[in-house]
Amino acid sequence: MALDTAQDTARIHSLSDSLRGIHVPLITPFDAAGEVAAEALEGLAHEVLDAGATGIVALGTTAESAALDEAERDLVTDVCARVCRERGALLTVGAGASGTRAAEASLARLARWPQARAALVTVPSFVRPSAAGVLAHFARLAEVSPVPLIVYHIPYRTGQPLDAAALRALGALPGVAGMKYAGGGIGEDTVALLGDPPAGFAVLAGDDTYASPLMAMGAAGGILASAHLATDRFAELAGAWRAGDAARARPLGHALARLSAAAFAEPNPVVVKGVLHALGRIPSPGVRLPLLPASGAAVTAALERLAELER
Repeated sequence: MALDTAQDTARIHSLSDSLRGIHVPLITPFDAAGEVAAEALEGLAHEVLDAGATGIVALGTTAESAALDEAERDLVTDVCARVCRERGALLTVGAGASGTRAAEASLARLARWPQARAALVTVPSFVRPSAAGVLAHFARLAEVSPVPLIVYHIPYRTGQPLDAAALRALGALPGVAGMKYAGGGIGEDTVALLGDPPAGFAVLAGDDTYASPLMAMGAAGGILASAHLATDRFAELAGAWRAGDAARARPLGHALARLSAAAFAEPNPVVVKGVLHALGRIPSPGVRLPLLPASGAAVTAALERLAELER
């Protein structure tokens, strides 16, 4: 997808504008036998869009994508693509790999789904290339990808810290429309990035508990697993910060941060799945090894935070 024309560049900028709001990285629900529950997945996709989500993400880490085989990943993408086609919603699909050639192959498969409008691609993990290597990796992927890229920056999982200058350089690459920013907190580099982002580049909150302050600082929205549980309130939060209504956004942001903290009390997405099952929205709370189902105490605590929001 080499961007050789002004039309291509305009398309990337248009996508970055449409990334505003809340995107829900959907879990992969399983039935009692441990198989993908496609009908439940379709129902969840419609539910979050009905509640105000801008779009959905298929095959993010929340989807347990590493535990799915290729046929299951295709099934998940098929379901999400069908829903987004019916609803006119934005579909992002998780793709990529630690090796650049493998990441190219992963992205090439997305051409099978014309409904996919962006790919969420994590900074290479474990190998820990230099910042220049990360930039070269994404420059190559942007050249060949059939869709624009959303860089997933999550240094506490990739082992690859990047400063604001490196993140801005990634955002300035042709073919990169945005970034899921999960820096593990709010520090000097966060302030520098959001204070001077590249043109046509959307920063999306990726740490659920910091979503509200990141949006207050200029993030366009978020890709938030917690938004399975209170999609309408997360969408309300994004709208309030966009409108500059701090009096409405601040208390709501604190309440949603408490919900997010409860949802991430155990490895994601086990608590989210436990709550969704308790609410009757998915047929089983099951996850795949090496994850284990959420404890009853963690699910109860998250349900209590959710009830507080509803009150």
